This record gives sequence, structure tokens and C-alpha cells, in this order.
Amino acid sequence: QVQLVESGGGLVQPGGSLTLSCVASGFTLDSYAIGWFRQAPGKEREGVSCISSSDGTTYYADSVQGRFTISKDNAKGTVYLRMNNLKPEDTAVYYCTTAKSFGCTAAMRAPAHWGQGTQVTVSS
Repeated sequence: QVQLVESGGGLVQPGGSLTLSCVASGFTLDSYAIGWFRQAPGKEREGVSCISSSDGTTYYADSVQGRFTISKDNAKGTVYLRMNNLKPEDTAVYYCTTAKSFGCTAAMRAPAHWGQGTQVTVSS
């Protein structure tokens, strides 16, 4: 029974920082890669980041490259997304996902399991 639960969203000013958490259950993080997606009203769903379970490879969308950092604690079953220098266009509901695959290719291409999402709002 794969479950993903996001937390850590909130309201932050432009230029501020926020850390999201994704707690995984039903599997271990050294088995499956975890991806982060975001969805904002009127915008396409966007794959934001991913961390592989196989070799630690990470992926970042161009829109967040250099500002966001993904990491994980296998023992805690938790993946983190540190978001720095936030912009209003980062406002969205953020979801963590898994394709039950070791690598990020499947996690970003065909995510099969989703959390409930956590709202991030960047506004002055």
C-alpha cells in the first residue's frame, strides 16, 4: 500500500524560502525514486524535481534550477524539497509522486502514485 503525504506549504514573500516534506509509506526510499510536481490554476502540470533511489541522481526543471534542492532521508522515509529565492510564479499546489521505479525517468514521465498536495503561495 503505497502512500505519500506532503507537508510544509504556506505563504512566503518573494525571495523567501520554504521546505516541503514528503513522507512515504508502503515502500522504502532506496527502492523507488520520488518526484515533485506542481499545479497552478490556468497552468500545465509541471514536473519540478526528482531524486533517484538507485544512484542518487537528481533532476530539476529549468524553471527551478539553481533555486530548489531535493534531498532525502531514507531512514525517516522522507523526501525534502528546499525552495529558495521563491517567485510569485512558483505559487502552486505541490505534489510528490512515485512510479515505483528506481530511476527518475519513470517517476517524471509516468508517475503512478500521488500525495494529496500542499499549497505554496508566494506573494508580497
